[in-house]
Amino acid sequence: MTKRDAALRIERAINNNVLLVMDDQSKEEFVLMGKGIGFAGKSGETILASDTRIEKRFRLDDPKEMVQYHSLLGDMDPEVIRISEAIIQLITAQLGELVNRKIYFALPSHIQFAIYRLRNGMDIVNPFLYETRMCYKSEYEIARQAAELIGSTFGIAVPDEEIGFLTYHVHSAVTNVPIGQIVKFTNLVNELVEKIEERRAIRISRESIDYIRLITHLRYMVERISQGKRASNPLLDSLHQQMPEAYAQARELAGLMEEQLSQPITEDEIGFLAIHLYRLFEVFPSPVTGI
Repeated sequence: MTKRDAALRIERAINNNVLLVMDDQSKEEFVLMGKGIGFAGKSGETILASDTRIEKRFRLDDPKEMVQYHSLLGDMDPEVIRISEAIIQLITAQLGELVNRKIYFALPSHIQFAIYRLRNGMDIVNPFLYETRMCYKSEYEIARQAAELIGSTFGIAVPDEEIGFLTYHVHSAVTNVPIGQIVKFTNLVNELVEKIEERRAIRISRESIDYIRLITHLRYMVERISQGKRASNPLLDSLHQQMPEAYAQARELAGLMEEQLSQPITEDEIGFLAIHLYRLFEVFPSPVTGI
């Protein structure tokens, strides 16, 4: 019998579209996903590895991951798992990206806890909601649709703050960037903007296109630096003389990023940031320096 024709023993039908199975020959455990694959599937029965209904499979080869998944299945509302699958399908359909398999653990866990908090009147606070909505527009739109699914299924009102947190899960699913790191990046971008405003004694309108351009540049800059990617700036040599004020503040902000990201900031990146700051300062001149 070839590996493709191997019979996999069903350990548990999680719902109509998800099976937990065991390959008794290799002693490997798998999660199988596919439309209708779990319908009428019973523990102890078998399914061929070549079954055409199988759309996705992943192996639980990390013992810690295996324990987490079994624990998740034991405590999880099956309806939460179904909704999570529907949201993951939204992500793949609208972003056209393969998702990190960890979302199959992280998303249902997050949704179940969010439902608990909302049903028990617990506040959901998201101080970086606006920045999240502006920096991750496509992901936010999917998160908004996900919130509608959750709300209609469980009869709860899902606030914008929770949509912001769902946005992080969507972004993490297609970039493999951990949720905690995304939150850290968002916090850092907000801190950088506050530093600019404090240094120049200005207030940048959060509704302005200039603010959106700034935080978008900062977001991609932070992500590039954290991933060790390098940018090339052919205008670097002339920037010091042409925009000294902007360049000085860009260097100051770079120091903050180096401290928080534990990564060196290249002169090219500082130059690109200086250009964005120069344009920003033309729209929001400092009442202190007049520049």
